[in-house]
Amino acid sequence: MKSYDRFAMILTAIAIIASTLNQPAMQTAAAQTTTARPATVREATPELRRQTFEIVWRTIKEKHFDPKFNGVDWDKVHELYAPRINRVKNDKEFYELLQQMLGELHQSHFVVLPPDIVSSTKTDSKEPVEGSTGVQVRIIDNQVVIWRVDPNSPGARAGLKPGFVIKQLDDKTVEQISAPIRKRKESPDAINELITGEIAEMLLEGKLGSSLRLVYLDESDRVHDVTLNREKPAGEMSPNIGSFPSFYTEFEQKRLADNIGYLRFNIFMPVLNQRIRAAVRSMTDAPGLIIDLRGNPGGFDGVGQGLAGLLFDKQITLGMSRARKGFENYIVYPQKNPYMGPVVVLVDCMSGSASESFSGGLQAVGRAVVVGEKSGGGDLDAAIDKLPTGALLLYAYADFVTAKGVSLEGRGVIPDVEVKLTRASLLNNADPQLEAAINYLKRQSSQQK
Repeated sequence: MKSYDRFAMILTAIAIIASTLNQPAMQTAAAQTTTARPATVREATPELRRQTFEIVWRTIKEKHFDPKFNGVDWDKVHELYAPRINRVKNDKEFYELLQQMLGELHQSHFVVLPPDIVSSTKTDSKEPVEGSTGVQVRIIDNQVVIWRVDPNSPGARAGLKPGFVIKQLDDKTVEQISAPIRKRKESPDAINELITGEIAEMLLEGKLGSSLRLVYLDESDRVHDVTLNREKPAGEMSPNIGSFPSFYTEFEQKRLADNIGYLRFNIFMPVLNQRIRAAVRSMTDAPGLIIDLRGNPGGFDGVGQGLAGLLFDKQITLGMSRARKGFENYIVYPQKNPYMGPVVVLVDCMSGSASESFSGGLQAVGRAVVVGEKSGGGDLDAAIDKLPTGALLLYAYADFVTAKGVSLEGRGVIPDVEVKLTRASLLNNADPQLEAAINYLKRQSSQQK
């Protein structure tokens, strides 16, 4: 069992690191005076681990946006974990214990990324180090169901389709992967997200050219056994920005039934800004616009603010970030020739961070209707510190609230129109969430005539 989920942590880090690059550096004095470890990661000494532990604990003590620490006695947490740090045998146990300590807060955006994960997510090359099968999953009725298969991907060529059920990955069954996660003291929604993240790591992350054995059920529940080779992901690789790693971005725009505009991208990255602007401005004649943020973990808040600026003809505040001392408004500045027609935003349980600020912010001021399933509920403003061991500490220093004063952390964005995905609809090549969005915009258009 992994006590920290690499894929989920990387997605969290993507959203957090990106958001920190929009904010002033907020480093602890101790972290600022430390020296980064060399590229070749070595085991930390017991003394270095103790020093790092104290930095992590003190950073939360001083920087957490809530002086009550979400109801947790943080001093008592120190008493509980400090002796255990002295007993860890290696770095793996050390980082697992640090993450367990941060987990006592039961909030998003509190993560320690070990040095090996940090190094694996950074590259100066334009070519990917890791490959993907192109298969994305969701948990539906307690089954791990394929939700999307990227065109021309290894999964697509192997005949995998939405609605198929994953039963085994390599030598581990889904039950074996899920069992230790289900023992955690988390909400059912959080457990499902962790299981999805663990399985998504195996499907979407792996050495380029490596293989993955997949056992699955087809539409008739017949068992199939197939081996997929991980290939270069679809999309455009974003450039490195500071500490932020390269990441493959996906972008899609098209016209749907009745000339409705449709826009989808997989992460809020600045490399997409120009394409997003061009797409929205090309849809000025559309009777409605759908922005699909399902599966989007977040990213740069500035990208969301820029997109929102294309949907307003006046300056507006979508919410605010509340720190322990002071706040900062989430201001949107109107851009030229904004799209002023009706807007629908699609979200699901894997929509997080900047996706939630954007969708929840638009919903709160009445600019967009949200359709789909409740979002992940991980929307905090966070900073990143480099630790003496070469690991990264990601921690929240502010809580985002909408213009109506609603905190999305732990709550998520509640859809105006809730539509759940079903295995049956996926097997029928149907997308009831997208259909609900289209039908809403059609009704809006007919009412305006």
